[in-house]
Amino acid sequence: MTPSNTIGTTVLGYPRIGPDRELKKAVEKYWAGTLDQDGLRAVGAGLRRDTWAQLRAAGLDSVPGNTFSYYDQVLDTARILGAVPPRFAALGLDDLDTLFAMARGHGSVPALEMTKFFDTNYHYLVPEVGPDTAITLADRKPVEEFTEALAAGVPTRPVLIGPVTFLLLAKAAPGAPAGFSPLDLLEPVLDAYAALLAELGAAGAEWVQLDEPAFTADRAAAELDALAVAYRRLGAVAGRPKILVAGYYSNFGPALPVLAASPVEAIALDLVAGLDDLDLAATLPALQHKTLLAGVVDGHNVWRTDLETALARAATLMGPAGSVEISSSCSLLHVPYDVDVETNLAATVRDRLAFAKQKVAEVVLLGRALREGRQSVSAEFDAAAALRNADRSGERNEQVRARLAALGADHYARGSAADRVVAQRLHLQLPPVPTTTIGSFPQTRAIRSDRAAHRAGKLDDVEYERRMRAEIERVIRLQEDLGLDVLVHGEPERNDMVQYFAENLDGFATTEHGWVQSYGSRCVRPPVIYADVSRPRPITVAWSTYAQSLTQRPVKAMLTGPVTILAWSFVRDDQPLGDTARQVGLALRDEVSDLEAAGLRVIQVDEPALRELLPLRAEGRKAYVDWAVDAFRLATGGVADATQVHTHLCYSEFTAVVDAIDGLDADVTTLEAARSHMAEVEGLATGVTRGLGPGVYDVHSPEVPTADEIEELLRAAGRFVTPDRLWANPDCGLKTRGEPEVLASLRNLVAAAARVRA
Repeated sequence: MTPSNTIGTTVLGYPRIGPDRELKKAVEKYWAGTLDQDGLRAVGAGLRRDTWAQLRAAGLDSVPGNTFSYYDQVLDTARILGAVPPRFAALGLDDLDTLFAMARGHGSVPALEMTKFFDTNYHYLVPEVGPDTAITLADRKPVEEFTEALAAGVPTRPVLIGPVTFLLLAKAAPGAPAGFSPLDLLEPVLDAYAALLAELGAAGAEWVQLDEPAFTADRAAAELDALAVAYRRLGAVAGRPKILVAGYYSNFGPALPVLAASPVEAIALDLVAGLDDLDLAATLPALQHKTLLAGVVDGHNVWRTDLETALARAATLMGPAGSVEISSSCSLLHVPYDVDVETNLAATVRDRLAFAKQKVAEVVLLGRALREGRQSVSAEFDAAAALRNADRSGERNEQVRARLAALGADHYARGSAADRVVAQRLHLQLPPVPTTTIGSFPQTRAIRSDRAAHRAGKLDDVEYERRMRAEIERVIRLQEDLGLDVLVHGEPERNDMVQYFAENLDGFATTEHGWVQSYGSRCVRPPVIYADVSRPRPITVAWSTYAQSLTQRPVKAMLTGPVTILAWSFVRDDQPLGDTARQVGLALRDEVSDLEAAGLRVIQVDEPALRELLPLRAEGRKAYVDWAVDAFRLATGGVADATQVHTHLCYSEFTAVVDAIDGLDADVTTLEAARSHMAEVEGLATGVTRGLGPGVYDVHSPEVPTADEIEELLRAAGRFVTPDRLWANPDCGLKTRGEPEVLASLRNLVAAAARVRA
């Protein structure tokens, strides 16, 4: 262990859903009424206790605390600060149910907006604040969890969203006066944080971690000034814990000298995604009085750390810094718990992977190397290098590489948009404001059981196909009865929109237990791209063709796009992302070609993660947009003018990538817009000149929108999108919703579209 006056080795956060998704299961039972609140809280307490004990036993010098959440850490921060919009406060619910109402909605009360957390697949709830928001220290969750851990024998370091990042993530509440900015509330927010720091200090907390990832993106001078004001104020709090300010996902850049000049004791740098801070740190003499945490173990990917490179990066900071400690680059929230339980993964893949448990061990090992010298851990370093550097020559696909090298500009292009509109109108014969869904339909317990039985070999191929076909026919008939214009097959055969393709493409590995939280109780198992990607056989053609054979209405074939497949996978780190994206795009091009040849004339290539991978700083964005657009257009560039290409985006700030969206050249773009009340439609409608389907049904809330509410949203969109371009559709796929609420919502959607059409 390190001396108590330094922070020592640590990680910036840890997964909280439980190794077997215990939290997800308990929360959903609570929502369903089959588990009471005491039972839910008992599950949460057990998970917290286990995490603290495991991290302490693993050898971390400083164990992060307050990383547990029943839904989302940004939402928790809003509760702590009393930033509860009046519509939720008026419900008269207790604290936990108020939190869930803010996340999911309650009756006719709409939920907070949800969007992506920087460049990750984690989603946060967007706080709503206005000049009348009474900011105060309203909830003492960080103090309570600190004392809870202390009673369990583990001193922890409470972790909170930093005050300035909280305000930069917030939005002006509906009805706030023009010109109001959430940053206008900086003073009362700092008062609340100061009170919290004082209480933590009195409770015995030695360190507190305040996360300011907003400053790893480009920021205006006024925002940097707010950062300086915040940490001068908090640094002056009497009796406070020592303060660690953490930035991650990119480099601190201009914020680093601001923090260096502040009274904080430690700064955590992301030295995986933010290497530029290494050079900048060398120019800042004020860092001689700080501890720098070298975030050299990647918290955002699952490959073993190159320990030699990581140690060298950390050692580089020993010149400018007063002291240096090892940490993860960001919270380990973004990776699964433990690779050792993945016994079905090929050893050649598994031996190169490190999940959260293994990354903690790497942090501890690097900490020893930094303090005691590499020679003290040379055997461990050598063994890790042998696993990481094992021969991978068999993972190259020369045929794929040759095909990509031979591509010309014509492989990325389609006919003109005007010609395509004429051909598609003639062929599809759709009415104005056509109705459709995004792809998936509710998946019953029976469907999930059939898939599991087939995967386990307990259901043969013939019977499995019969059951899936029966479900497809049922869903087609439901849509015909509802009166939808463009149908989908419902995707009963798919477990997840990325994992399904990963299981059918070469170059991917999938896990059994590698769950990661996406939002709330929603968990995903990101696949691992470890080799060159190719398509050995058609994937979706048989299911889509069967669906189209059942109806005269057009059926939309559903694919996941190359950027989203990368964003929601753990991607190989030995070649540029753009190279891997083009390999995926080429595989999808073959699938699109086969779908078109089979008679499908509407093909959707989903890119909900297009905004997600956009670099946080402007300097890297053009290169990203270039390869992202190339990969999509490679997938779709071979189809005829009469074939309508759709894409779908959700839960992002779309106007930040409007040029990229337009560059995809899709005939129809559908997107999440219901929770944001069409806030971004105006900017998109002018930048994306083809079909646009802003979502009018929030599928992440159990509430059924009325026909009047949907009509109101469609008419709001219609102020910017002409009827010949406007589509009516939900925000996202319907897989996680119950069928009764879906059918009621879609009936209302069809009715609302008919009114607008009339």
